[in-house]
Amino acid sequence: MLIACVVIVIGLGLLVWSADRFVDGASGIAVNFQVPPLVIGLTIVSLCTSLPEMLVSFLAAIEGNNNLGIGNATGSNIANIGLVLGMTALIAPLAVESKLYKREFPMLFLIMCIALALMLDGDLSRMDGFVLATGLLLLVWWLFKLGVRERDATLEAEFVDVIPDNYDMKTSILWLIVGMVVLLISSRLVVWGAVQVATLLGMSDLIIGLTIVAIGTSLPELVASIMSVLKNQTELAVGNIIGSNMFNIFAVLSMPAFFSPGSFDQETLTRDMPVMFVFTIALFVMAYAFKGPGKISRIKGGLLLAGYIAYLYMLYLQA
Repeated sequence: MLIACVVIVIGLGLLVWSADRFVDGASGIAVNFQVPPLVIGLTIVSLCTSLPEMLVSFLAAIEGNNNLGIGNATGSNIANIGLVLGMTALIAPLAVESKLYKREFPMLFLIMCIALALMLDGDLSRMDGFVLATGLLLLVWWLFKLGVRERDATLEAEFVDVIPDNYDMKTSILWLIVGMVVLLISSRLVVWGAVQVATLLGMSDLIIGLTIVAIGTSLPELVASIMSVLKNQTELAVGNIIGSNMFNIFAVLSMPAFFSPGSFDQETLTRDMPVMFVFTIALFVMAYAFKGPGKISRIKGGLLLAGYIAYLYMLYLQA
């Protein structure tokens, strides 16, 4: 048990580090090809925030474990809102001012409804995976067209800050390769450790995916959100989470659908998907304002975090 826990901690640390290096490398290559920062941010950076979840779900799926990947997808979305936004709002109230974010809320609801419709039969098939992958491509295209057309100044400023502009092509390619290799190794460590813990504790792979793995793979979003509020860019934290949750559903859920199709634990439909909808609706109610800018206060952040702790406690009791 101790070895498995140590492996998970090391794997998650390497996962976060290698994801950043991979994003730096991919972004650096795009910069050398003179791609605008907003385009890089809305495509490469946004997609790569879900890389840890994608690789963990992929490696679990090729080993025939689709519940770990499904739990990772739904659990990460719940953690992103309850844990990440809850903790971030406690540091500083989060403003929701950009029209782009208000338009992304309905898109997130639509994507969640698509995933629910595909899973209602209790089975994730390769056809479902094709639908999810197609949705991912359409999402990237929509974000790209939207960002280029509206030239959202707040988003562009954020991406200029996070995209490296001092990497030559050789350095960018090197970090891309190093990031991908370490991502694969660290993802394998996380999956192995999670399965060992689940086996030793007699817990289901779904519960491990919803808790340990989901929290660990949400660490990049937590760091990004906290850095945003420390830079007084509070509305970026909400936008990062909305975008990450959309990519998680399409990109992460498609992994078990393609590589380990079949039935999954029904608790996903009866417990975890409803909780994900409840947290998303709560975020919408807290963040959206029909007149003037919306705001997630420290009290609301505390409620989100308390709700997430209550969800973890419910999982503990059921496990």
